[in-house]
Amino acid sequence: MIQSSQSTPTVVDLSPADLAQAPNGTLLIDVRSGLEYFTGHAPGARNLSLPRLLLGLGVSRWFLPQWFRELPPDQPIAVICLTAHRSPIAARQLLKAGFTTVYNITGGMVEWRRLSL
Repeated sequence: MIQSSQSTPTVVDLSPADLAQAPNGTLLIDVRSGLEYFTGHAPGARNLSLPRLLLGLGVSRWFLPQWFRELPPDQPIAVICLTAHRSPIAARQLLKAGFTTVYNITGGMVEWRRLSL
């Protein structure tokens, strides 16, 4: 898996193929709406919509589901959306919230499906 060589955590872009080949342990968060998630998502992905994530990280952590509130800051997280428009926003907010290993899945679910992953 690609790692950032800088001491300050940064968002690292990963292709869907790179993520599919990565060792277990990276949590994949799908930041699309619940309806979008329901219509199809990457195996093992957890759904946490971008608006809910932003509210939870900005206004009150109680907007966030318990499973997310319990994550340690060193938990590797990969973020995916439909076309990689929303996921970079979510990834930057996760870094600001103190997570140290954050990946943005380039191409989103469109690319995931194109590759038949």
